Amino acid sequence: MKNFNEKYQGSITFVCRLILGGVLVVAGGIKALSPSESASAVAAYKILPTQLAHLLGYALPWLEIAIGLLLFVGLSVRFAALTGGIVMAIFICAIISVWARGILIDCGCFGGGGPIDPSKAAAVHRTYLIETLRDAGLVLTAIYLYFFPYGVFGVEKLVTEIKE
Repeated sequence: MKNFNEKYQGSITFVCRLILGGVLVVAGGIKALSPSESASAVAAYKILPTQLAHLLGYALPWLEIAIGLLLFVGLSVRFAALTGGIVMAIFICAIISVWARGILIDCGCFGGGGPIDPSKAAAVHRTYLIETLRDAGLVLTAIYLYFFPYGVFGVEKLVTEIKE
């Protein structure tokens, strides 16, 4: 595995940047188009006081977009990966929290969000599992990027090479 990573690390880093950055830009972009829905989705988790949840709901899409753009460009990759990984870990904790408390909501990860009809409980629990696994994969992607931030087509790598 070490030889594989050494041989393809630059390309793997690039793909990881596109995956994590793409998810963040798309999710943030969709939520930024409907900020009130984003605020309501965060409040639906019933973790934070309503006003704080709404504030976070308005700010979160822009944070996601900023992190995603840094990853796309390949600038401050370690910082963006760390921040993106923390955001994904928080999403995992929030989903597990509503799941454990029996709250049925659409996560609002890609827009929308809010309460779901109790008759769809089985489907919602399946969705919670899928969302948790997806976000866990994105955390692993962020961890890889933290340790291997320099890939092909990255501004940060170009700047580092020019300095040397």
